[in-house]
Amino acid sequence: MKRNELVEQIFTKGSFLCVGLDTDIKKIPECITGTPAERVIAFNKAIIDATAPYCVAYKPNIAFYEALGADGWTALGATVDYIRTKYPEQFIIADAKRGDIGNTAALYARTFFETFDFDAVTLAPYMGEDSVKPFLAYEGKWSIILALTSNASSSDFETVTDAHGVPMFERVIRRSRHWGSPVNTMYVVGATKAESLTQIREVAPRHFLLVPGVGAQGGSLEDVAKYGMIDECGLLANSSRGIIYASNGTDFAEAAGAAAKELAGQMDAILRSI
Repeated sequence: MKRNELVEQIFTKGSFLCVGLDTDIKKIPECITGTPAERVIAFNKAIIDATAPYCVAYKPNIAFYEALGADGWTALGATVDYIRTKYPEQFIIADAKRGDIGNTAALYARTFFETFDFDAVTLAPYMGEDSVKPFLAYEGKWSIILALTSNASSSDFETVTDAHGVPMFERVIRRSRHWGSPVNTMYVVGATKAESLTQIREVAPRHFLLVPGVGAQGGSLEDVAKYGMIDECGLLANSSRGIIYASNGTDFAEAAGAAAKELAGQMDAILRSI
């Protein structure tokens, strides 16, 4: 998906919501039966149908599917195919956090962009440009580079400053912004680090930012928009558990839709103000 198409979807829907499909087999409601693959597929389809009117992106976390072995990969493929077929306007992110080089990186790129037809994949930049370059070779696909994450131990590396007082996450952005461009590269910035978005916008003024942690993890949507939004929005705010596990009963899909609708309503108000 091209940048202008993503921006158009955001303003057409009045939403910059990304729904995280962190589908844990242990949390799927008991009313959904069958093999692990069948249960994940049925759950995901119901969640997607309920939330599609209110979001512009889906982000399956690959670990939840890998954990199921072959069943998980089957479920992942079926989920992506379902979105592609029924909701082709949706932007689909593989939350894989890959970070290797050479032929391995090239095969990861092939996996997510050819075998599964994702629009984007999250990447760890620790090994430098070689770990991202194979993904940038795909026209119309996106590399989403980890920059400043929400976890407590992010301070081990990401916020450590150099002799000039520049934190590591800023050095990552400054260096990597030249590998691609705002039409094929995004950055991950945790919603609980919203106060750093002003600093990030100084070095990446036009790049889209994928912002996980809105909702259940305590991130403030208002702060994210206040410090990170640009005229083309430039944000994808992700909520996972707060939406897909809004209920564990037979009304799980309806509850997910209601949660997504509420967030999208807040986003619409924000977008109307820019």
